[in-house]
Amino acid sequence: MLVAEILKDKGDAVFSIRPDVRLGEACGELDRQKVGALIVCDGDRAVGVLSERDVVRAISRGGQAALEKPVSDFMTADIVFAAPAETVAVLMSRMTDRRIRHLPVLRDGRLAGVISIGDVVKCQIAEATQEAESLRTYIAAG
Repeated sequence: MLVAEILKDKGDAVFSIRPDVRLGEACGELDRQKVGALIVCDGDRAVGVLSERDVVRAISRGGQAALEKPVSDFMTADIVFAAPAETVAVLMSRMTDRRIRHLPVLRDGRLAGVISIGDVVKCQIAEATQEAESLRTYIAAG
């Protein structure tokens, strides 16, 4: 399955936040949107990803004072992107190798959605289930 197909099913919503927003406000946004990461955008340009993991590390290292500092102090600035024509297998490999759980998708240089590890796992399960059903049908017909 391709990234474009996953986005067609799940939608192209991108929850973002500005780099100057306080970490505490970002935590509230993560909770409101019920997501594990926000794309940090400066205007139309993605400049980072702020994940729940980044928040935990920030608080672990800086205590409650970290919540008053800007998102830019804690975001992951080395963004790894996905493209609509990439396969789930490619994404799974990239996510595993880089130890990341969220990939913003770029289409023609613009954000087109976000793929999470949950989306990838859901897709893999659906493909395995479909393959198993096809094999059962083939065996029953033979």
